[in-house]
Amino acid sequence: MDRGPAWDRVTVDIPGFAFEPKPPRSRTLRSDSECDGWSTGAITLRSASLRGYQHRYYGLPRQDAVCATVHAGMGAVIFAVADGVSGADASEIGAAEACYTAASAIAWQFDHGAATLDCARISRRVAARLRWRAGQILGIPDPDTERASRILATTLVTGAAWPRDGGLTVQLFRIGDSAAWVLDPDRERYSPVFGASPALPGLALVPTEVTALPEVPQALEQTAVTVGPGQVLLVGTDGFGVPLGDGDGEIGELFARTLASVPSPFWLAHVLDFSRETFDDDRTLLALWPARE
Repeated sequence: MDRGPAWDRVTVDIPGFAFEPKPPRSRTLRSDSECDGWSTGAITLRSASLRGYQHRYYGLPRQDAVCATVHAGMGAVIFAVADGVSGADASEIGAAEACYTAASAIAWQFDHGAATLDCARISRRVAARLRWRAGQILGIPDPDTERASRILATTLVTGAAWPRDGGLTVQLFRIGDSAAWVLDPDRERYSPVFGASPALPGLALVPTEVTALPEVPQALEQTAVTVGPGQVLLVGTDGFGVPLGDGDGEIGELFARTLASVPSPFWLAHVLDFSRETFDDDRTLLALWPARE
């Protein structure tokens, strides 16, 4: 059987040097990479999460996490993306726990009749779960937030998307410096969701200092946006956001081209694994498209 040519590494400008990654050392099983892709008929999802070149070189685990699911009753896609803080001892566990707990908390609210998200309640639920999990690791009951942060500190962006008028309505919030954008591929324009893009009425943006869970800021940074036909919602960690910048460079061009149509999950992961000198952090990207006719 002809296997065809291997997928060559995607390089941008000056690539980093090539090497064989070391296996990740972690308190839990943690794959180097993962990707996912499916469609509800109204919303199409692709996601990928990859260990960065620095962690591959030193044999450290991927500290990013991502998860997504569908709430059939609401017709909504629930999503979460997290980036474990590098200084925490087991932040890869914190990131995974934050994603799964946030998605479960959103589903619980929908199950109980909520039409919009109670973001403060979700964040408190995630923080409580991280303190509990830190207590398991430390072997002590109910550690305080500061002690739990030294073990499991993580950022989080989470929310839900509903189909509406051929596009999507999205409500989401973040704790920390992970980010989200609305991409118009035809114009190669990335509009930041937090801080620069306007919220829907009644959901004003609230600026906040960078904070990591299980600490919860007094004022959550939350918003709602619309994603029109032909646009894409992107949610990513800073391993994607930092090289992207304002989207005007080669990375912005690469992903505008890649996401102009829905790629396979494996191709998204392959492109996200691009090599560019000095950019070696873990990378996670989740993308949502309104389904086209």
